[in-house]
Amino acid sequence: MQEKWLDLSGKGPNPRPEVALGGLTRIELDRNGLDRFPEWITEARGLEYLSLYANSLTTVPETLWELNNLQVLNLAANRLTELSPSIGRLPRLHTLDLGHNALTTLPDELGDLPELTEYLYLSGNRFAVFPEVLCRLGKLRYLGVTDNLLTELPSAISGLTSLRELRLYHNKLAGLPESIGKLTTLRELHLRGNRITTLPESIGELSELRQLDLRDNGLTSLPDSLTKLSKLDKLDLRWNKHLDAPETISHLESHGCMVLR
Repeated sequence: MQEKWLDLSGKGPNPRPEVALGGLTRIELDRNGLDRFPEWITEARGLEYLSLYANSLTTVPETLWELNNLQVLNLAANRLTELSPSIGRLPRLHTLDLGHNALTTLPDELGDLPELTEYLYLSGNRFAVFPEVLCRLGKLRYLGVTDNLLTELPSAISGLTSLRELRLYHNKLAGLPESIGKLTTLRELHLRGNRITTLPESIGELSELRQLDLRDNGLTSLPDSLTKLSKLDKLDLRWNKHLDAPETISHLESHGCMVLR
């Protein structure tokens, strides 16, 4: 029977497949110390899942983007400094992990991926400016851009209309745009370890929000609109040394929200 899954993780920098490649749908080559992309991968024309996690790749060839059946692509924990515009040739891609590289920008073509709906992870890169191309991913449910250098979010973030979880902790954000209130499907918002001093009133429009993590910021007050978040069940306010909002906190607690302070 034709093998469909090839796992050569941890097999060293020159892993050699011993199966026919034509029928493979999944290849894993994690933690192999690869500094070159194994060109034999592109022979697996029906590939749907490819993971090259935790190698030493500084680039990937254009032939990678010809694998147009890919649905999941993991290039995290490498040394990539740029991403080819040819990523726009992956029409079935729904999950993309580019975390822990050295990226500073993203190509416009990323915003044209029609099925990028499940998961996009960009944490641990070098983004000083939030890539506005992300705001065109109106079907995306999870976005992680933690541990970067972001100082602000664009108002166009309102375009992420299907987002359920947004992780932005450990950046340099001083605040949030009013348009954050347009993310009405959002269930989790993680903002720990930024420089936020105030929250916009529009945060009260996040009617599906369950978790809000504001640890280790510079908050001094909370907007009254927080009391409108009827589904909020966890609010973390620890390590905001000068925060004074007893009435808002009491209201939330009386409605079943666990407030950590």
